[in-house]
Amino acid sequence: MAPASMKQWSVTGSQKGFDGLEYVDAPVPKVGDNDVLVKLHASSLNYRDLIIPKGLYPFPHKFPVVPGSDGAGEVVEVGAKVTRWKKGDKVTTLFHQGHHYGPVDIPAIQTGLGGVMDGTLRQYGVFNETGLVKSPDNLSHVEASTLSCAGVTSWNALYGLKPLKPGQTVLVQGTGGVSIFALQFAKAAGAKVIATTSSKDKEETLKKLGADLVINYKENTSWGKTAKEFTNGAGVDHIIEVGGANTLEQSLNAIKFEGVISIIGFLGGPNVQSSILECLKQICTTRGVYVGSREMMEDMVAAIEVNNIHPVVDKEIFSLDKTREAYDYMSQQKHFGKLVIKID
Repeated sequence: MAPASMKQWSVTGSQKGFDGLEYVDAPVPKVGDNDVLVKLHASSLNYRDLIIPKGLYPFPHKFPVVPGSDGAGEVVEVGAKVTRWKKGDKVTTLFHQGHHYGPVDIPAIQTGLGGVMDGTLRQYGVFNETGLVKSPDNLSHVEASTLSCAGVTSWNALYGLKPLKPGQTVLVQGTGGVSIFALQFAKAAGAKVIATTSSKDKEETLKKLGADLVINYKENTSWGKTAKEFTNGAGVDHIIEVGGANTLEQSLNAIKFEGVISIIGFLGGPNVQSSILECLKQICTTRGVYVGSREMMEDMVAAIEVNNIHPVVDKEIFSLDKTREAYDYMSQQKHFGKLVIKID
């Protein structure tokens, strides 16, 4: 039986940055006929969570809102008409609660957890039964809590438009959640992986994860050319583009004819110097990726189970009451892989 009240975080607005985060008491939400009450055990942060309180998020959101799109936990109560779940099931949240199949559309982006709808940085959450996916059998709650945004985004990047094939080459940028997931999924598919980083320490970890070539982008500013040389001049089939203004030019230098650059972030800023006409010169496709559907997430979960893939979780795991410190830690780019908040 769930308690009457719980602890949760709230983003109160975009005027105060992280100071707009408040840790408050709230009633445990009630279950409707088609809803499921989940005791959340873990949540993970994404870059999106850092920019919503700063007013920089370009997609629909509202205030106040419980932050966090990613969460994993256990079903503790189900509505009278629920057929997909039963008490005790281990589940993970779907990023866009209304994106079940096919391409994302305007109604679907109005259903983002932690943006428009209350998210996962709380002890309990009520979700429509269609807004959850079975957690992988081989993962803990901590590991499963990393999948909703970064995991599905990387899966969409590799399989959503032109599916990755064995023997192809993937380039991932940095050591954030999406890039590390893409590295793991690509290696499981029999692809070669090029990874970029600015850290000597992270170079070794990327190699241990299976990267075939690691390029230090601070030491080698023309890393796009180096990546292309690694493919004997043919170019890279898939690029996970997270840097925006700082990296897109090099990605265009590295891409193969008919290759795909999936833009999933703009860590280096949104003001890119390269023209979209470069896609004609390079004969490539550049696409924006906004997470993915429940169908994609279910495919990803199946691949995680079959290949026994375990998400890379940062060594620092924060408790729910220390979420503000977790925001600072991630903002300072101290993390490697996914940053998780454990929820008691």
